[in-house]
Amino acid sequence: MNGIKVAIAEDDFRIADIHEKFLNKFKEVEVVGKALKGAETLQLLEQQNPDLLLLDVYMPDMLGSDLLPIIRENFPKVSIIMITAATDKVFLEKSLSYGVENYLIKPVSRERFDEVIQEYIKKRSLLSTTKEVNQDYVDLFFRKGKSGGAAKTVGLPKGIDEITLGKVKAVITERREGLSAEEVGKEIGASRITARRYLEYLSSRQKVKAEVVYGIVGRPERKYYPV
Repeated sequence: MNGIKVAIAEDDFRIADIHEKFLNKFKEVEVVGKALKGAETLQLLEQQNPDLLLLDVYMPDMLGSDLLPIIRENFPKVSIIMITAATDKVFLEKSLSYGVENYLIKPVSRERFDEVIQEYIKKRSLLSTTKEVNQDYVDLFFRKGKSGGAAKTVGLPKGIDEITLGKVKAVITERREGLSAEEVGKEIGASRITARRYLEYLSSRQKVKAEVVYGIVGRPERKYYPV
């Protein structure tokens, strides 16, 4: 997965700086600019073409919610997370109608901010894993827990994360010729050891089939196939 370019539209430069500091924690993220006004936000989107926009509602020249139709028409691929002190439900309803990723009400705790950004990163990573989808794959995007984050599958053992598990399953399903743990690790951006842990878990659940294959020099290698 390529790095994620993030733009911040926030009329209070102090809050914008705090959000930038929060984002700098994530190695996958690069903050490409900050805007204090609606017009500046559109210029920033034009110049930097970010993947994600953190958008405030109250800005000096226009409401962030009024920017949504303009952004969707001119920058349809940018993801949007609203971060605002606005508690009027009309802003939430309008944001949802324009497909925002999430909606955070100020003051936002560091824990909640990190949770939402991490969820977004995982979704992008999952999308970059494969060209084809199945229902299990799709469910990872639409299943929500009580706190608003991705729901956890009951019964997963320690060390097995649902998002990573979905990525491994998607890779194996797409590449039907069979893959080694090292090959799967490269596909999902993880180590061979991590990939093998997930593959062995799927094998124990009879979700993939494991076979020992002998290479040209006779060295045995464990390959995993879709069931």
